[in-house]
Amino acid sequence: MAVDGGSTSLHLPCVFSPKARQYLALCAQDGKLRVWNTDSKTLHQEYVPSAHLSATCMCIAWGPCRTVKEGPQRKKRKSETVGVEKKADLLAMGTAAGTVLIYSTVKGSLHCTLDEGHSGGVNCVQWHPLDSLLYSGSDDTNIVEWDLQTGKARSKWKADRAAVTSVCVSPDGKLLLSAGQIIKMWDLNTKEIYRKFTGHSTAVTTLCFATTRPPDSNSLYFLSGAAHDRLLSVWQVREDGKDKNSLVSFTLTDEPRHIDIITSNSKEEAVRLAVVCKDGQLHFFEHFLNGPCKKPLSPSCTVLMSDTKESPMPIPLLAAALTTDPRTVVLAYGNHLQPMMEKVEINTAERHVCLTRDVQTSLSLSMDTTVSKVKTPIVDTKCRVLVPGLPGHQAPVKGTSQGSEKRKKQTMSIEERLCEINLSTASTAKGAPKGTASLQTDNFAVLLVQGLESNDANILNEVFQTRKEMVVRKTVARLPLSAVLPLVNELTNRLQGHPFTAVLMVRWLKAVLMHHTSYLVSLPDLVSQLGVLYHMIESRVRMFHKLTKLHGKLFSHTYCSFNISYYKINNYFI
Repeated sequence: MAVDGGSTSLHLPCVFSPKARQYLALCAQDGKLRVWNTDSKTLHQEYVPSAHLSATCMCIAWGPCRTVKEGPQRKKRKSETVGVEKKADLLAMGTAAGTVLIYSTVKGSLHCTLDEGHSGGVNCVQWHPLDSLLYSGSDDTNIVEWDLQTGKARSKWKADRAAVTSVCVSPDGKLLLSAGQIIKMWDLNTKEIYRKFTGHSTAVTTLCFATTRPPDSNSLYFLSGAAHDRLLSVWQVREDGKDKNSLVSFTLTDEPRHIDIITSNSKEEAVRLAVVCKDGQLHFFEHFLNGPCKKPLSPSCTVLMSDTKESPMPIPLLAAALTTDPRTVVLAYGNHLQPMMEKVEINTAERHVCLTRDVQTSLSLSMDTTVSKVKTPIVDTKCRVLVPGLPGHQAPVKGTSQGSEKRKKQTMSIEERLCEINLSTASTAKGAPKGTASLQTDNFAVLLVQGLESNDANILNEVFQTRKEMVVRKTVARLPLSAVLPLVNELTNRLQGHPFTAVLMVRWLKAVLMHHTSYLVSLPDLVSQLGVLYHMIESRVRMFHKLTKLHGKLFSHTYCSFNISYYKINNYFI
């Protein structure tokens, strides 16, 4: 099974179809769903959601293979009856708008839309292996159980204090794993917590069961991976409840993005793992889950891919799927707009394997017209294009001005964006009229990155002057990791300036430590990079104690002087 957990905004979902691995479903930067045929290496289907730009796809999950009637068929005789082949059909897509889209690859159209369940973006979706049920986790901290037969929510419950970033259903369909920063195991019959597991400092993005054994035999294991974490943890569900710590850890070169696993059915059967990391490398693991292991386990084989140029450049791997043959794996690599798919044989006995491929940089989507449901209209000189608007098919006058305003906002210069910041600041004042232009948090993040790269003091001053705590937090959370260290250096320099400026910078520094501590700790030269900031904070802490003592002395002196003056005045009037 391929696991595609919750994702961040930068993570584009990509997953193979179950069993035969015939199809590869992914969402690219343009918000469109594309289904590729791995056998013919052609684009099988393309689906454009109605809100693909505003409500982007956050996660994808293939449903269990099922028998589908593609059209009217004649009744077969008893001598002709054979086993009906099950096909991969339904795809569940969680969107940033809080809806779940169910797409049918057999029909080539939208099967249904599951809405009115979440008030925040959907981070993860998971199918029930036996029943027609679907589970989704969202930023609103809730889990929704959907009934695919009615298309409505069957159950809904609060799962965590933070956003639910990953869910997974056990092979027998009785237990559900959910995670934000704490992993919880739920009994699906009662919707009550069965176990809790803690050990990750960041949001858990990957959950999958590693065994198909019953939980009452102390032989149920599952894996978990988190954002900015280079370890995969293996947990055991014990009957006595003594399962607080992870048993085994697998080391990676970066955080996991795509995991494919062949589960174990007995202690004598090893678990096989194929993990694609954020840096585009593929790691293979093979381990017998029969007890704890103190040291983290290294991959048995690591696969990298590069082009055939004189100065080779790495080609990122997007996903990998294991097959029944231990040496054969299905790879997807390149980019999400036009991925390359290939079934290769890899000698896993070698620790490091480098594959070289000649990848074409030009984008040309070849469509398999025999199976595609996408139809392109034929336009000639006799055609008349009709646009929505007033009767007579004339566009309204206001539509053009609105469209030009939208285009103007999309192509704002830095100077215009700074003016927008001033407008948003002025709108917060008392008596400001409603509807005043305001700048969104993602624009603040873009401006901050531009200011750090160009070292423009005007841009940085305008961004740092905001006093809204929530705006500061969301701006820092949206920053790419490459801009975190320059931001810390800039804040360190400004902390040494005017006291009023230092107060504002402390607010930004607090948000950086809240969202990016795990990244800063992982830096190899942490002491040299943050040494100035550490010494400055330490000196201010020491000065704080001295100021506290001085404040006490001044207060006591003022209090004594006040009492003496009061005593003299009282005696005078007496």
